[in-house]
Amino acid sequence: MSKNKLAKFAEMKNFCNVIQPQDDEYRYKTFEYKGKWASDFFKNNNPIVLEIGCGRGEYTVALAEINPNINYIGVDIKGARIYSGAKIAIEKNLHNVAFLRTRIDLLNNYFNQNEVQQLWITFPDPQPKKQNKRLTSAFFLNIYRKFVIDGGIINLKTDSRLMHFYTLQLLKENGLIPIIYTDNLYEDNCLDSILCIKTYYERMFLEQNKKITYLKFLLEKDKPLKEINKFSLNE
Repeated sequence: MSKNKLAKFAEMKNFCNVIQPQDDEYRYKTFEYKGKWASDFFKNNNPIVLEIGCGRGEYTVALAEINPNINYIGVDIKGARIYSGAKIAIEKNLHNVAFLRTRIDLLNNYFNQNEVQQLWITFPDPQPKKQNKRLTSAFFLNIYRKFVIDGGIINLKTDSRLMHFYTLQLLKENGLIPIIYTDNLYEDNCLDSILCIKTYYERMFLEQNKKITYLKFLLEKDKPLKEINKFSLNE
């Protein structure tokens, strides 16, 4: 591990907006902020929104700037990525931003039922050979159902047509109707300030003339999702 990365990890231990729990210990006891993120961590009653696989946290920070009355939590397992967003949030004095370093499949350890109103999944790894590892697979959506409110909003923004059309097909197979979907976001008339947020990678994809897709749908708590047969798409 590089000295620069070690220095970032050491600095991040003192960041007030970063939580790095030891996952194993919460298999046997309750995480201190579970069910209490708004009241005990953010010290307010504002809604909780997660960015899943937040990377550098650019989208998390930008969302927090646009909506100061919403609490945003970026989730990622890579500490070196989280460092960037957390440091920027501190420098900008944003008190409605936090970062949680953990695996996505363990999120039930950290959030209570109905604690989260909305999820953002921005430019995730499309996992072309591992369908169940896609962050919109039935496996992960059924995890989110346990802590997202009934009818909570899921937003998927990606350059991957595989990820976009796979998710559309999964919704169709499970009888869910998307609210908005487009396979070319910047040529359609569904843009707002939130959808215009561009991360480092999104700007890079646009420079490569890749089309950005967007999908918005509701997650129903009482309806377990079933995985579809193996789905592939030539991109």
